[in-house]
Amino acid sequence: MGVKELRQKKWFRVLSNKYLLITIIFLIWMLFFDGSSYLLHRELNQERDKLKGNRDYFKNEISKDNAQILQLKDSAGLERFAREEYLMKKDNEEIYIIEYQDSLKQENED
Repeated sequence: MGVKELRQKKWFRVLSNKYLLITIIFLIWMLFFDGSSYLLHRELNQERDKLKGNRDYFKNEISKDNAQILQLKDSAGLERFAREEYLMKKDNEEIYIIEYQDSLKQENED
């Protein structure tokens, strides 16, 4: 097949059109190689979605902390928190820590 016969083919004439070639090269460049490429935008969108999930989690944690702060403003709530978390006690009382059997670590005796 010679060059003359190849030029007669319809697909060769379409693909050798300089405007089509320039358009294809431009699209490939914009999709993959440019600074604002599709791949970069997709990666940034995924990161944005992940950060939105983090934002929702932290908003939820802030609301829980605000509720706990409101409880701690009351002296009874503050005393209850200190007794439960830090095992504090009054001078004239004793604290007994009760551990249930299923909460204790048991060693295998083989």
